Amino acid sequence: MARTRTTKKLAQRIDLNYFKRPTPLKRAKFWLSVLLPLLALVWIAERTVFRDSRVYSSGRLSEPHAVLEKECAACHVLQAGAFSAKAADNACLACHDGPIHHVNQTKSLECAACHSEHRGRVNVRAASDQSCAECHGDLKASGGAIHFASRIHSFEDGHPEFARLRDGARDPGTIKLNHAIHMKAIRRGPNGPMVRLECRNCHHATAVDADLTYADPKYRAASVSYKDSDEVLTIQAGTLSPSHPISGRERMAPVKFASACAACHLLTFDKRFDDGVPHDKPEIIYAFLVKKFREYIAAHPAELRVQRDPSRDITGKPMAPEARILTPAQWVAERTGEAEELLWRKTCNQCHKLTPSAKGLPGRIEQSVRESDAGKGNDNSVELPYVVAANTTLQWMPHARFDHSAHTGFTCVSCHAKALTSTEASDILLPGIATCQKCHAPGAEHAESRCFECHTYHDWSKRKEVTPAFTLPALRTGQVRVETHSNDGR
Repeated sequence: MARTRTTKKLAQRIDLNYFKRPTPLKRAKFWLSVLLPLLALVWIAERTVFRDSRVYSSGRLSEPHAVLEKECAACHVLQAGAFSAKAADNACLACHDGPIHHVNQTKSLECAACHSEHRGRVNVRAASDQSCAECHGDLKASGGAIHFASRIHSFEDGHPEFARLRDGARDPGTIKLNHAIHMKAIRRGPNGPMVRLECRNCHHATAVDADLTYADPKYRAASVSYKDSDEVLTIQAGTLSPSHPISGRERMAPVKFASACAACHLLTFDKRFDDGVPHDKPEIIYAFLVKKFREYIAAHPAELRVQRDPSRDITGKPMAPEARILTPAQWVAERTGEAEELLWRKTCNQCHKLTPSAKGLPGRIEQSVRESDAGKGNDNSVELPYVVAANTTLQWMPHARFDHSAHTGFTCVSCHAKALTSTEASDILLPGIATCQKCHAPGAEHAESRCFECHTYHDWSKRKEVTPAFTLPALRTGQVRVETHSNDGR
């Protein structure tokens, strides 16, 4: 007889308590729900025993403050069993001074308003533009008049053109230099080969050795009587003081004649000599010429008979005698005058600005020349020109911070494109703000453009030294042992 299968009979075969039976997955869920909270509690207890505040910290500290990650009380005030949300200003000032920004500032911000911690290993000096714009977005001064742009929100929004490039400003330097000529192929000296100069042949950072391709060892070894104040402008008052020691690679060093110019710009003065005059003050050059010609005529007395040179005859002037017999003093005076005419009117004047000066040789040089001329009947009252100070500018942006070493990957003309066409020494060859904004702009594909990159808040010229008070945690447990060793003399 055939078996009858109905739905009811089939349903009777299903175990209605199947969900109560244990399975591997259920066991795993159970033990995870028990062990994970237990492990968390054990970890919290262990951190509490060792007083590790990272359990409840807002995040890791910046690199300079990383040693304080377990020392909350070093920055935060403990009140009613809980630490304050913000670090107290006196805690910051206990380790390093933070002088005010400007004497006329209308308000002072708390340290934590600009320097936010617990953001990981970030640059704690990297204040947001909003912190700066809080004042500079609508700048006011307690002194009344405002001497700076008053509505700057960021480098891209409201920042004016650099002050040195506004209002037709000119370079105060007096050295005559045509950059456009030097950027092209140029002859090395009067009879030298054609060469093409590079910027580094003349310009280098202060801490970098000069390129000596066009140097002259004799001039580099020679001492000079002029001072730095005759070459460079004094750093003006109010110039930004660095918060850290400078490395010497931030700014360019003044160009030196001996290292960059001497190989091409020869200071020869007479066909009888291969050497040139010293690169020095006119009185030093004059003394050198007199001494050189005296020594020469003493060794070559036959040249006291001077033949007339037809090539030097000038139309309209009386014809000189065919031959003349001169005394040594007369011969020296004539040759010195000819050399001075060449130097003052052409050689030195090609680069330097010369102005007339009163007669008489200054100080020590005058006395030495007079003593050597005593009894020879010479007129020592000579008129020498005055060389105007070079006035080389060392720092073009006194209120900003710039580092050439951070830009060494770019060619000089990438930023200083004006050098290719500049023909006047008074041209200021700084790049404009538009050039900087090509790289320094918001976004991951650009370089940093926030205010702190070039500016600093604190006036570090008014910094005060802080007496250290914090004890390095690693030394606390070993302090007694160290003292014991010192007492034993070991």
